[in-house]
Amino acid sequence: METLHIHTEKLTTKHFIWIAIIFTTLTFALLSYFNTQLPIISLLMIAISFGCILLFTATFFNPSTMSFTLTFMHCQFHSHYGGWSTTWHNIQHIGNVTLSSDGWHLPLPWIGIRLKSYDDFIRTICPRVASRLLLEQRILLVMELKHSAHPTHQLEDILFDDDPFITSSGEQFQGLQAMLANRMRYNRELLGFDFFIADDVLDRPVNDFIGLLRRYKAAA
Repeated sequence: METLHIHTEKLTTKHFIWIAIIFTTLTFALLSYFNTQLPIISLLMIAISFGCILLFTATFFNPSTMSFTLTFMHCQFHSHYGGWSTTWHNIQHIGNVTLSSDGWHLPLPWIGIRLKSYDDFIRTICPRVASRLLLEQRILLVMELKHSAHPTHQLEDILFDDDPFITSSGEQFQGLQAMLANRMRYNRELLGFDFFIADDVLDRPVNDFIGLLRRYKAAA
């Protein structure tokens, strides 16, 4: 399959709509208060004009950023603080993340990735990205343990477990790398995946992006 670059915008369409509504309302209210001699239609036209100017300015200063590169060999994540990469052959499963509660599986706005081997992923991931994964994705473990009737771990014991981690190939990770590897192990045990992709870095709905990733994996 051809190389695909995924671009996401800092401000979505929903943000633009709310900006326009709020700005138009405030502009109309201010103009009505300070210049009651103008006809209502004139005030409305002025407010709409200001809103259009705001939208144009926001669009101009809101360039899209590349978040993923998909090739026939690998999937790579990009951000301004670094990234991660894994080959399609090293991905075992891609799926929806759900939270079990009273026999129900509640979907969460995350994509789960389960790897065959941790070695290359841990070895090549940017340290700043590893730190952010530990911080940003801990909420998933928190929710899982809080909804579990019989939790198998204490939350404080697993969030930042930095015990040396030995992979299946015999390689040993320490420090931040060990902490990420241990977190991935707990994620797999409790949630079925090693790490996750949040929906705010996607350019399409979660299920559509899962389908896209699966198509590239199948073609690899």
